Amino acid sequence: MVTRTALVAGATGVVGRALVAHLAAQPDWRVIAVSRRRPADLEVGAVHVAVDLGDRDATRAAFAQQARGVTHAFFCAYVADPDPDALIARNVALFEHVVDAVDAAAPALAHVQTVAGTKWYGSHLGPFRVPAHESQPRHPGRNFYFDQQDALVQRAARSAGRWHWSAVRPHAVCGDTLGSPMNLALVLATWGSVCRAVGEPLCHPGPAANLTAWYQCCDAGLLARAMTHVATAPACADRAFNVTNGDLFRWCDVWPALAAFFGVADGGNVPGSLVDWMADKAPVWDALVARHGLQPHRLHAIAAFGFGDFVFRSTWDIASDTGALRRSGFGERIDSEAMLVARLQHWRAARVIP
Repeated sequence: MVTRTALVAGATGVVGRALVAHLAAQPDWRVIAVSRRRPADLEVGAVHVAVDLGDRDATRAAFAQQARGVTHAFFCAYVADPDPDALIARNVALFEHVVDAVDAAAPALAHVQTVAGTKWYGSHLGPFRVPAHESQPRHPGRNFYFDQQDALVQRAARSAGRWHWSAVRPHAVCGDTLGSPMNLALVLATWGSVCRAVGEPLCHPGPAANLTAWYQCCDAGLLARAMTHVATAPACADRAFNVTNGDLFRWCDVWPALAAFFGVADGGNVPGSLVDWMADKAPVWDALVARHGLQPHRLHAIAAFGFGDFVFRSTWDIASDTGALRRSGFGERIDSEAMLVARLQHWRAARVIP
């Protein structure tokens, strides 16, 4: 029996796609998936709403028609922009359009959740206090995650208890979504496949210190289950939670398993840029697609190698404390090395990589 209705904004991204899949499989949830384009493999039972969330009036109009029964809204949307000020302005506007529209349309709204990340702690800027705790002070400077959460808290307060908020902060989410700009598993999958095709080893492309620094990932399925828990458990209301696989690893320990999956040598540390190395590899990829009968995707349309450069360039530990999430009642853990290999196996079985 359906008792809750979820609106998932950003339903084609690596986070939103996994959340739609998880909730659509639950008998007590109805799911409204929101994105500009309809997912090709939208789950049976999920309703799709096509709208440009950057357009405030269009968002409000679409939600007025489709979102009246929403009880839980999940904001998983993101827009990239090379200009730092525009990046903040566009993502804050996107967020405010969604929250204001669903608040106005849904009288039974009970909870709104946003997805941030470890950049909340300044993980992208340099060494920071680890393991990161949700109570740590904000890093100096601007961050659109700060503006989004402030806007969320303010709007929840204005609702006078009609609905509550939460935020989740994952890191390096790995999922089954094609074309997401921040899906590390797909970067590894395409890159390793090209290495094998051109007869080169899988070389770690970052500084040597990146190989030995602690790192963490978050499986998209685990994140979806954690998000559902946080959005529905009364003890989680009006709080933020770190969400990761629950373990830490070093790339030097994982690299041999990645190389073995692709059947290539572990090339050790050879600093460089994935963006530069992959820049001329589209013909290699197209030949792989034709030779192995793979899904006809363009190389640079399904993997963002700039994200790979971002992941492999840090020389400091990146670690989040997930004790608050465990104490709230969600104790699931996943081995990150096994998760990465399983994601690669998924792309192979789906005939995305050879």
